Amino acid sequence: MGKPTGFMLYQRQDAPKRPVEERIRDFDEVEGRLPVEQLEVQAARCADCGVPFCHSIGCPLANLIPDWNDMAYRKHWRRALDLLHATNNFPEITGRVCPAPCEPACTLAINNSPVCIRQIELQIAEYGWERGWIQPQPVPRKTGRRVAVVGSGPAGLAVAQQLARVGHDVVVFEKDKAIGGLLRYGVPDFKLAKNVIDRRVEQMVAEGVAFHVEAAVGEDVSPKLLRKEFDAVCLAMGAGEPRDLAIPGRGLENIHFAMEYLVQQNHVGAGEDRGDTKKINANGKVVVVIGGGDTGSDCVGTARRQGAKEIHQFEILPKPPEKNNRDTPWPLWPNILRTSSSHEEGCIRRWSVLTKRFLGVGVRVGELHGCEVEWVQSDTGWTMKELAGTEFSMKVDLVLLAMGFKHVVHGGLVDSLGLKRDASGNLAVDENHETSERGIFAAGDSVCGASLVVRAIADGRKTAASIDHWLRSSLG
Repeated sequence: MGKPTGFMLYQRQDAPKRPVEERIRDFDEVEGRLPVEQLEVQAARCADCGVPFCHSIGCPLANLIPDWNDMAYRKHWRRALDLLHATNNFPEITGRVCPAPCEPACTLAINNSPVCIRQIELQIAEYGWERGWIQPQPVPRKTGRRVAVVGSGPAGLAVAQQLARVGHDVVVFEKDKAIGGLLRYGVPDFKLAKNVIDRRVEQMVAEGVAFHVEAAVGEDVSPKLLRKEFDAVCLAMGAGEPRDLAIPGRGLENIHFAMEYLVQQNHVGAGEDRGDTKKINANGKVVVVIGGGDTGSDCVGTARRQGAKEIHQFEILPKPPEKNNRDTPWPLWPNILRTSSSHEEGCIRRWSVLTKRFLGVGVRVGELHGCEVEWVQSDTGWTMKELAGTEFSMKVDLVLLAMGFKHVVHGGLVDSLGLKRDASGNLAVDENHETSERGIFAAGDSVCGASLVVRAIADGRKTAASIDHWLRSSLG
């Protein structure tokens, strides 16, 4: 390393954020950038560990983190970018939306602040875009094999780019109006500006990838046609089946799944009128978000920007500790309290809350009833117990269900192909990422269940390698 003692000399410095009172007035990105000189100092904090857990345990992509930290410190930015792209197709995206499990796995995190790996990753990528270093990589010769990729989220895009770069003709089918899947329509603009996706799509088009939008396979496009026209098919539709809340009053109006809400706002932000008869808007409303994860946080930030009167976020699990949690020791991803930029903008958070029923004013939701719960551990695991005397009710105008996703949507394509599923409802694949039907592969959340963008990219890369091997060995 260029600065062996850097971690002793320098303190962690995070990237600046726009002031709350400014950023809640628009949907522009919240996080700023560090000056290059300061970023090089931050890269110098990397200790060149004998066993870099950030790389091996923390990062699903096995990013070469110590290597590109060293290059950034030495001002070898082009080499840093090459090392970053060696494992990650879209570092400017993961640098924005990944929760960075690599950072708590950093050796410094044992008794200090970890290296700001995510920010360094992001700025290496942006440095490359600014200088024109990131260019299409078309192949000189094609294999003549054709692959259809269904879904254009992070897994599908990774599969498509990897296969195109080894010479296969790739066509991506996307049911929505633009490419990106939940990166475009699920992640709010204040976390990921959509021009970031657009420039990668332009690169992929120049590399030979063809994109068909508003093409839902199983509805607009026949699965039989795909099997006939393509040598291999990869399914990367994600885990789109949301977890519902089966309680009295669920059918009242103004109770929506989080993705209904977030997707609609992203369409509005893009100037795409889908002709929705029911516009979901939090302006002037008392909003309750049920679910304490990242999707719930995105709902909070969106509601704040729409002008919500009050925002409440309920989580059924107990409040985690603020710092150390002995149940998840280093270098594991720690189960601790996390406060997002959306939480900083204003919401009332509650833990160990069970929502029991909704009451309506006419056909619309007007009241929520719930109680507090206690989690008790026994020989058979954790069980939930309602606490007597903690019942409460509150007036509500809008309820957003952000309780996660169960599995890939089964209706339509999956059922029509007769694909086997695992016990959780995900697509079942073998060690080569092939489904129960020969020549049909699957990648990302449709196989793994709802997870991180970085895991979807990693699985997409592995699936692409399997498809390439299958095309070359099985088809000659």
